[in-house]
Amino acid sequence: MVFRQCSLENLVMNAQFWSGRRVLVTGHTGFKGSWLVLWLNALGARVCGYALPPATQPSLFEAIDGDGLCTSRLGDIRDAELFNRVVQDFQPEIILHLAAQAVVRVSYLDPVETYSTNLMGLVNVFEALRRCPSVRAIVNVTSDKCYENNEWVWAYRESDPMGGYDPYSSSKGCAELITSAYRRSFFAGNGVNLASARAGNVIGGGDWTSDRLIPDFIRSIAASEELVLRMPRATRPWQHVLEPLSGYLALAEALCETGESAASSYNFGPSDDSIKSVEWIARRICEIWGDSASWRVVENADLHEAQNLRLESAKARHQLRWSPRWPLEEALVRVVEWHRAFNEGQSMREFTLQQIEAYQQAR
Repeated sequence: MVFRQCSLENLVMNAQFWSGRRVLVTGHTGFKGSWLVLWLNALGARVCGYALPPATQPSLFEAIDGDGLCTSRLGDIRDAELFNRVVQDFQPEIILHLAAQAVVRVSYLDPVETYSTNLMGLVNVFEALRRCPSVRAIVNVTSDKCYENNEWVWAYRESDPMGGYDPYSSSKGCAELITSAYRRSFFAGNGVNLASARAGNVIGGGDWTSDRLIPDFIRSIAASEELVLRMPRATRPWQHVLEPLSGYLALAEALCETGESAASSYNFGPSDDSIKSVEWIARRICEIWGDSASWRVVENADLHEAQNLRLESAKARHQLRWSPRWPLEEALVRVVEWHRAFNEGQSMREFTLQQIEAYQQAR
């Protein structure tokens, strides 16, 4: 498949920039990581992935034959020695760090794993990269939940305080502080440009993660069961997975091409009309999917989760010329189409590439 190139203003990734680049992706076997590895491969990058084995069955990584897209190294991000060997062997120029424990409710069940993975795992990454002379750019992917959420109606900006009520959210706030400390203490002025990227509530084909709305919906449809909604009125900034991934790639390019001026934090959120309640999403997925899709509400206040969350992405729009391309309706349709194709036994690498190309061509 041939990918069209166009100017930065039109936000199509620059294949010329990525061709032959040595890119290390942590968390490459996960949902976002699998989409990213496929996109980078299509752009001509030389990709090495480091992650645990796929956490779900089925998994997007296996559905697209991810082993054929990159040099895949399996390991725990907390294993500093192993990760350092991978870095030294591969000598990456660009690193996109996605590996994390990323589920809020899991963080309540195992806060030690959450903190050790999301904090000491991050320190291990930075320590290994400090000792690698080939490194030029690092993008640390955190979360929109890194902010101290005051449940207000206006959007959070990059300058707002870090925080987090639950272990997962607070781990991401801490990860931002670690990123800032390493940038100023070790990387700034040494030719290595480090930035963080904040996004959340991504949706897309191939996500089977437990305790997430749309994956739970897909499983309930397959089992001919009703989806159970715990927090129907909670609102989220929903966006297709390709939206933040395009932001991460644009940010990595900027770190290489413009240097330290791009080395800071960035929000990658959707437009305001994509901020909808959980109940709205459930109703619309039912309408798009058609028969056999249904849901019911069983509210559960046992564990705290944010009710309102919005991101202000003006900084990414201004400095990176990034903006979302697919409205929420388009994103939901693309999710349903992907899972219908999967159920029909189509080639999911080819189908997923087609969705990436459609996204690149969108205006």
